Amino acid sequence: MVMNGYEKAAIFLSSVGEETAAQILKGLDQEIIGRITSYMAKMKKSDRTKIESVFVETLEKVNSGDIKQLGGEDYVKKILTRGLGNENAEKILEMVGKESPLESLKWVNPKTLSSFLVTEHPQTIALILCLLEAEQAAAVIEVLPEHIRGDVAMRVATTERIPDSALVEIEEVLKVQLDIGKANQGVTFHGTKAIAEILNHCERNTEQKILEKIEGQNNPMADSIRELMLVFDDLDKVDDRGIQLILKEISTEDLTLALKTASDSLKQKIFKNMSQRAVQILKEEMEARGPVKVSDVEKAQQNIVKIARKLDEEGKIVIAGRGKEEFV
Repeated sequence: MVMNGYEKAAIFLSSVGEETAAQILKGLDQEIIGRITSYMAKMKKSDRTKIESVFVETLEKVNSGDIKQLGGEDYVKKILTRGLGNENAEKILEMVGKESPLESLKWVNPKTLSSFLVTEHPQTIALILCLLEAEQAAAVIEVLPEHIRGDVAMRVATTERIPDSALVEIEEVLKVQLDIGKANQGVTFHGTKAIAEILNHCERNTEQKILEKIEGQNNPMADSIRELMLVFDDLDKVDDRGIQLILKEISTEDLTLALKTASDSLKQKIFKNMSQRAVQILKEEMEARGPVKVSDVEKAQQNIVKIARKLDEEGKIVIAGRGKEEFV
C-alpha cells in the first residue's frame, strides 16, 4: 500500500470534517492546496486500511515531535475519534504504543540518520538500511559519503539473512531495546531485491555510481540487480492496458516533463493509448515548455516509475522482462 504525501493529506482532510480541513488548508500555499484537493476530488470511498494507516502515521509523527502545529497528541486523539469512531481510535492508539524503537527510525530525517550512521562499520549501516523502507533507505544512502556508498550497497545486495547477533549489534548501535520476535530465528532477507528497490528511489547519478562499484566487484550480481530494477524506459515493456492504468494515475505535468528524454518507441506507445485531442494538447505543452532542467525530467520520470512499481506490486500491470520470471 504505497501512497504519496498528497494522497495521505487528502485522506486525512476528508476524514476530519469540513471545518477542521478548512483550518488546516488555510495554512498551506496554493500549489499544495491544489494538489491535495485534486486527490480529494478523485476520491470516492477511501479504503478503511488506508485511513487507519494515515492516522497511525500522523499520531506517530506527533509522538516523535515531527508535528507540533496541530496542537499535540490530545488534538490528534480527538481527530482520530472524529474520523474513525472511539473504538477504532483506541485500536490505533494501542498500535502506535506497541511500535518498536527500530520502526520509529522511519520518522528520523535521512540527513540526521546518515550523519549518525556514517561513523559505523559499513556492515552495520547496510543491515540498518535493510530494515528501513526502500524510499527512506535511498534518501539515507544518497547523503552517505561517496567513498562508502558502493561498499554499503554491495553489503545490502549480498544480505540473505540477518542473524540475531547482528540484530543485537544494531540494538547496541541504536542504544534502544529492539522487539526482535522469537529468539534464535533471525530475519531472512533478499539483499539483491532490496538494493534494487533502494536504487529505484535514488537519483540516477547515485544509482549509476553504485552499480558501477558493484559491477567492479561482482558483475553477475550487478546484472541481477539491474534485472530487478525498473527504469522509465522499461515502461515500453508494459502492455496497452497497463499504460492506460498508469496514465490514469499520473499528472500531466509529470508526463510532459518525463517524455522530454523518452525514446521514440515509448512516446508512440503512450500517445497510442491517449485520445487524439489529449495527444495534441500534450505535444503543444511539450513544445511550449521549451528547455527544462535534466533534474526536473528525472524527478518526473521517477514519480511515474513509482506509480508503475505500485501497480506492478499490486498485480494490476505486468512489466515484461523484469526479474527471473518468464511469460508465455
